[in-house]
Amino acid sequence: MYKIKTFNNISDKGLKRLPAGDYDIDTDHPSPDAIILRSHKLHDYPIPASLLAVGRAGAGTNNVPVAKMSEHGIPVFNAPGANANAVKELVIAGMLLACRNICQAWDYARNVAGTPEQQNKAVEDGKKKYVGYELPGRTLGVVGLGAIGVYVANAAVALGMRVVGFDPTITVKSAWRMSSEVQEMSTIDELVKQSDFVTFHVPLLDSTQNLLNAQRIAMMKDGAVVLNFARDGIVNDEAVLNALDNGKLGAYVCDFPAAHLKGNSRVITLPHLGASTAEAEDNCAIMVAEQIKDYLENGNIHNSVNFPEIRLARVGDVRLAIANQNRPDMVGQISHVLGQADVNIQHMSNESSGDLAYTLMDLDKAIDEFSLSAIRAIDGVLSARQI
Repeated sequence: MYKIKTFNNISDKGLKRLPAGDYDIDTDHPSPDAIILRSHKLHDYPIPASLLAVGRAGAGTNNVPVAKMSEHGIPVFNAPGANANAVKELVIAGMLLACRNICQAWDYARNVAGTPEQQNKAVEDGKKKYVGYELPGRTLGVVGLGAIGVYVANAAVALGMRVVGFDPTITVKSAWRMSSEVQEMSTIDELVKQSDFVTFHVPLLDSTQNLLNAQRIAMMKDGAVVLNFARDGIVNDEAVLNALDNGKLGAYVCDFPAAHLKGNSRVITLPHLGASTAEAEDNCAIMVAEQIKDYLENGNIHNSVNFPEIRLARVGDVRLAIANQNRPDMVGQISHVLGQADVNIQHMSNESSGDLAYTLMDLDKAIDEFSLSAIRAIDGVLSARQI
């Protein structure tokens, strides 16, 4: 029976994909085969020798020590696209909140006092103060065209907006899903110059830290709106605040309510609501649970942030799953050990991604513990298990 340790509240709809007869799910397993979590920070968690996989029920994996997991041959799975609709809806809502001055107008209206006549006059005065503008014909710049970015871009096109996008690593799958009306920009600088709204949908990496800074803000249209529902740190908050104060930017809508942002009337901060819908939480948990199940039972890898994609239809009853450093002759050394054990490879697939490689082999019979230990002892092998 596989032991699954959970952090945070994971949707029951997802956990039910792991049958009770085969999986023991608990928050207190000291030696789990897999971990499923949402926002819990795993960086200080000592990696147990039993751990085979980590599943993040969401898109970002900043709370998981991915590099450390890679060193131990442990794939980290996520759920790209499972929360895309939830984030898309919030981005569209953010644009509407900003361009129609809804938060400021609501705050004004709820504080109107006096007699009915005085209140009516105050309402009319406020109406003039909070005149906004409409979305059709405006330009939205989307930085990052993964699952969420494509959803946002397509929705904006449907609203009558001109949409420009930037993503030098866009996948074929995303390109197929994106509206043909979305215009490609060759650089972020080109994108921000043309946009009335700019929204970010990229992970937080060294290369994306402060992606929107004072220099890029200076290139933007006067009165432009910045939206950040991706990760704190992608937008330089101080640069944005300075631009709001001097009138360069019209508004900043973000999902990360830092203390220094909350006092500005042109900032709309939300408490990390991007994926906070029941549907998104269910979708993320279902996707991750199914990926964990397929990996534990078959060794297949789908939607891993550190290991290559690999799926192999099973032939026979015995499968060998091996993670190793991406070096020459690794498969040859593994095959040599199997040959010495008089074990034949019936079916095999090998894939690599950067410094890591992963191999699935279906064997004509099980190998003994001595041979499995010999494979694990090969220099460069990170993990090996017989399924």
